[in-house]
Amino acid sequence: MITIIVAVAENGMIGDNNSLLWHIREDMVRFRTITSGHPVVMGRKTYESIGRPLPKRTNVVITRSDLQIEGCRMAHSLEEAFAMFDDEEEIFVIGGAQIYRQALPFADRLLLTVVHHSYEGDTSFPAIDETQWYECSRERFERGEEFEYPFSFVELRRM
Repeated sequence: MITIIVAVAENGMIGDNNSLLWHIREDMVRFRTITSGHPVVMGRKTYESIGRPLPKRTNVVITRSDLQIEGCRMAHSLEEAFAMFDDEEEIFVIGGAQIYRQALPFADRLLLTVVHHSYEGDTSFPAIDETQWYECSRERFERGEEFEYPFSFVELRRM
């Protein structure tokens, strides 16, 4: 199963200058809990923004170069990254925008943190064809412990 996991502002923004636009502690805890023990696939720029392999996960970095990163497996395409794992394995695609765009046609599930606020940024999540997805669950929070805007955890599955 291919799952895209992403936090996205209500206007579609997901980042600016290779950085997140917000810090929502509850979202980070959810991300860590859900992805631990599973492969995470990301682009090189996303890896560089994180700065290290994520613990308790098989980290796969997609790059066009012959780059090697200690603690990570390397792939030259999304298909090559997916082929590293059995079909039964849940693989999480964690960014960035170009990788999300490429992964969307393969995805079985979307785990969104929808931030109910608009942000300025230079990176957006690709448009979702709503006729292809149905909403399984939604949990709304009026604010975070340290975050001032409402947000929702949303799960979508491909029809």
